Amino acid sequence: MFAKSSRKPLALLAAAAALTLVATACAESTRDDGGSDASEPFVFASAGDIKTLDPFLTSDGETFRYSRQVFETLLEHESGGSEIVGGLAEEWEQSEDGTEWTFHLREGVLFHDGDELDAEAVCANFERWYNLSGGYQSSNNSYYWQSIFGGFAENESEDIPEPKFVSCEAPEELTAVITIDEYSSVFPGGFSLAAFGIMSPSTLEAVADAEISGEEGNYTLPEYTQKAGTVAGTGPFTVQEWDHDQAAVTLERFDDYWGDPAGFETMILRAIPDETARRQALEAGDIHGYDLVAPADVDPLTEADFQVPTRDVFNILYMAYQQEANEALADLEVRQALAHAVDRQRIVDTILPEGGEVATQFHPDTLDGWSPDVKTYEYDPELAKEMLADAGQEDLTLEFCYPTDVTRPYMPAPRDIFDVIASDLEAVGVTVEPVTYEWTEYIPKTNSGECPLYLLGWTGDYNDAYNFIGTWFSGYNSEFGFRDEDLFAAMEEASGNPNDEERVAAYQDLNEQIMDILPGLPISSSPPSIAFAPNVNPPNVSPLTQENFAEASWK
Repeated sequence: MFAKSSRKPLALLAAAAALTLVATACAESTRDDGGSDASEPFVFASAGDIKTLDPFLTSDGETFRYSRQVFETLLEHESGGSEIVGGLAEEWEQSEDGTEWTFHLREGVLFHDGDELDAEAVCANFERWYNLSGGYQSSNNSYYWQSIFGGFAENESEDIPEPKFVSCEAPEELTAVITIDEYSSVFPGGFSLAAFGIMSPSTLEAVADAEISGEEGNYTLPEYTQKAGTVAGTGPFTVQEWDHDQAAVTLERFDDYWGDPAGFETMILRAIPDETARRQALEAGDIHGYDLVAPADVDPLTEADFQVPTRDVFNILYMAYQQEANEALADLEVRQALAHAVDRQRIVDTILPEGGEVATQFHPDTLDGWSPDVKTYEYDPELAKEMLADAGQEDLTLEFCYPTDVTRPYMPAPRDIFDVIASDLEAVGVTVEPVTYEWTEYIPKTNSGECPLYLLGWTGDYNDAYNFIGTWFSGYNSEFGFRDEDLFAAMEEASGNPNDEERVAAYQDLNEQIMDILPGLPISSSPPSIAFAPNVNPPNVSPLTQENFAEASWK
């Protein structure tokens, strides 16, 4: 059974902590004219704390928000968009069969510790990742490596996929050649992922012997991942401090950055889990921006002259059915009945921001591969009751998990969304047992298959349907707990097809198969908003939530 957790007054705690930190941070400002001095720290509030200073070890968006300011990848996305452009590599090309990727690196790039970027430094990072062992091989600690590059030089578990990475070579000082075993649609997008931020050779040498202790579900990351001054990248900011008590990371401008210098000398990323506390801190002038604005706050903030740009839609929220956690969910008729019981339009109309829409499949319609021909599950509580009765589940009881201390781009109000769905399920005779976890515990619980029903979602990393549906349905996944080898094989075959037209058609067919199987219920896609004070020149907002805060400055 799950341990039930009680709700805490997060807004009060978060607001108090935020005010304490920001008052300290801003006390040294030389502002005396109502404006903003160039040396004043820019304070940005997010919905959650970062997990590690080494982005390779996580799949967490808040960690990636920090790491994108400090580390850079071979490729990246255009500012404010989803097109792949050069990052540390100015130019790149691939072999005709898509297995060899050649990157021509920028000249004169320095790491924060003074090391120079060259092809050997790039390959040292890839070889380190490929040769990791022990706790690093847990999917919780190397999620993106396993998703993109497969397994390791020596896999220590049968559950780890076979490696797709073959080698990284440095034929010239500024030319790195990465070889993979076969064509895959995850490239070139995979080279842009924040998890693959390039660290300096000196950093790699210093952390070479660091180990992850503990066991699955209870790992302890190495000390270097939790202490400032241990990692060096090439980004526009360096890490100066991570105050764990205040959930705040302080970044300083890197004056030897190869590109345009950051507009702020100092930036503080501060976690304020409660969305009301974030808004109040902005209105009070204690922070200068925050993410995931509550839909009801957008108009009042705009009317008060705050800047509230809205990102384009590039996410999905879903309710997952973990078929192994409750045997009733292994019955397709039960899964279909639960789908018909949920009034998703009510969630869109009453909770999500303007521009949100009901999802019919597991990725937004902005991606090629979306199919207009999937099976749909309209809200029909009477049909849901009939189907539950036919399945012999008139008295079904289900534990339903949701997170208590966080908002996500796809899930602006977890408790409110849970309440609507729980009410709908109870209206058709299902007994719902709420199970709540804080975000840091929630993801391991859902990843390990312990929640029969739960809310989760995804914001795309790059512009390919496989980044959504392949994430969940390219092989057995304990988050859903079902096996369909034909579906899994078809997914991998589609991803490996270099013909764009054929691949998109295959994705459409796969979306139709997935919605026939119904491993979960897609709920919605929505455009998350981000807010800034009137005296800030904000960065370009990204549909991928990949803002580059070096673009921002004081007005």
